[in-house]
Amino acid sequence: MTYIEGFVIAVPMTNKDKFLAHAAYVDPAFIDHGATRVVETWQDHVEKGQHTDFFRAVSAQDDEAVAFAWIEWPDKTARQAVMTRVDELMKSDVRFNPESHPAPFDGKRMIYGGFETIVEHGEHVDDSYVQGFLIPVAESKKKAYRKMANDVWPMFQEYGALRVIETWQDDVPEGKQTDFFRAVKAGPGESVVFSIMEWPSREVCQAAHGRMQTDERMRMPPDAEMPFDGKRMVYGGFVPVLDLSRPLVMGE
Repeated sequence: MTYIEGFVIAVPMTNKDKFLAHAAYVDPAFIDHGATRVVETWQDHVEKGQHTDFFRAVSAQDDEAVAFAWIEWPDKTARQAVMTRVDELMKSDVRFNPESHPAPFDGKRMIYGGFETIVEHGEHVDDSYVQGFLIPVAESKKKAYRKMANDVWPMFQEYGALRVIETWQDDVPEGKQTDFFRAVKAGPGESVVFSIMEWPSREVCQAAHGRMQTDERMRMPPDAEMPFDGKRMVYGGFVPVLDLSRPLVMGE
């Protein structure tokens, strides 16, 4: 099943062109070494929240935008095969060497990690609009969260959603300044979900949001318990600025 490597990055707005050039240079290396897709997106409809948001997740400054990105691997083994060879690849493939092509953003505030897919529905369509989510979920409620995500997919599909991937933290490091745990104020016994939903356009996405407000199917039964704290969920809308992919090879 697809393994996701997720990133959230604070990029100076004046460096957008440099960010795109950097991604266009570096990202093909991941495809060449086994990734099936690499997507870089730029903030479009990202709001500040009362408790958490994407800006606070990466300590973004007023003159910085948020980039939401991910790499899709056939499985964890494929990703680990590259991660264990990073030192070697930095010498053999210049694209992996940050000294030869420095990033146009503060890497110390970039948050990243590996996530195992627990729910995946739909198909990718080029030029889709992206909603990104970071969600704190109690480890004891993993099964309940997966069931909820599977149960609501037909409704999102009815609204026009093209694809959803729900992933559960697997190889997520703690950072010195920022990390996924701080992003959602995760407490003891909570894991982080990195979630992606793709839509045909921003307009379809926004129309779906309006329909959700009045759709009775979105209401939780009186005796039901939400499997996560929605007040700490981080979310926003993003426009893809780079989308690379390769076809899966039989056996992957």
